[in-house]
Amino acid sequence: MTALKKIVSAAILALVAQTINSQEGLPIYSDYLTDNYYLLHPSMAGISNCNKLRATTRQQWFGDEDAPSLQTMSINGRIGETSSGVGAILFNDKNGYHSQSGAYLTYAHHIMFSRNTIDLNMLSFGLSAGMIQYKLDETAFLEFDPIIAGIEQSSSDFNVDFGFSYHFIDFYAHATVKNALANEGININEQGVVYDNLRTYLFSAGNVFSKLGSDWSYEPSFMYAYKDATKESFIDINFKTYRELDFGNMFAGISYRRSFDGANFTDGSRISSQKLQYITPVVGAEYNNFMLAYTYSYQSNSVVFNNGGFHQITLGINFGCKREKYDCNCPSVN
Repeated sequence: MTALKKIVSAAILALVAQTINSQEGLPIYSDYLTDNYYLLHPSMAGISNCNKLRATTRQQWFGDEDAPSLQTMSINGRIGETSSGVGAILFNDKNGYHSQSGAYLTYAHHIMFSRNTIDLNMLSFGLSAGMIQYKLDETAFLEFDPIIAGIEQSSSDFNVDFGFSYHFIDFYAHATVKNALANEGININEQGVVYDNLRTYLFSAGNVFSKLGSDWSYEPSFMYAYKDATKESFIDINFKTYRELDFGNMFAGISYRRSFDGANFTDGSRISSQKLQYITPVVGAEYNNFMLAYTYSYQSNSVVFNNGGFHQITLGINFGCKREKYDCNCPSVN
């Protein structure tokens, strides 16, 4: 990175880093579409007939130094033959001089309303408690500003997520409140205004369709997110298709993310506005109890930092599987 680029980056960080509330725990990307809804909704812990281990890695803007990157590891499953599930998430998120790492533990409970396990009619509740550590690395700032302390500063925060899920045959819906508690204000350099509200509301819904006896099924869905403090919101519109095979299944899909909030920029002699837009294709396959998936997010805005995309790979293992209980097209459950 050139000296000019470092100065520009530091100037931006000086404005943003007065607080670090821009990083609010585990980021919300499109990896939940790779059989990973538990990353968003704690009520999904232990809902499947298999215990699930998932690992993801995400890299943005290849070729740019200190580009954003994310790694996650999650595991969830049922507690024996009970109606309860547990899970855990570890993550590490780095964005330039800022980074955050954290861990969540989850408990979920699943209530069946149907008379037997053939017809799926289930309401689930989940609660996650997590500890997050935020860091700001100022060691590189000494090259052009000796007044800065030039140390690695850090701050920690405890918070909880809670929500519910409802599954009825091929239909599902989820609602979650992330960062439900008010914190004392995340501020790692003791300057500026500190916000103590990192609360985000998530709502997801979808349905899986297929013809009787067909190996193909189709899943339209959406996910809506709203940040309470800044009043920002966005929506994902998703479509996936599945093909059942002898060894497992293959799936492919596409997701379109659109923000409802715009940003102004100068376009020659006039001021224009644009809203965040992502287009994300998704492909993956399950072979016996192993899963591999790939997503590529392309930001289709006029003004972007880099034209490169956002690459994410998900690896998964299912273990301790029981027989499929429900007569439905419900890949998250069966």
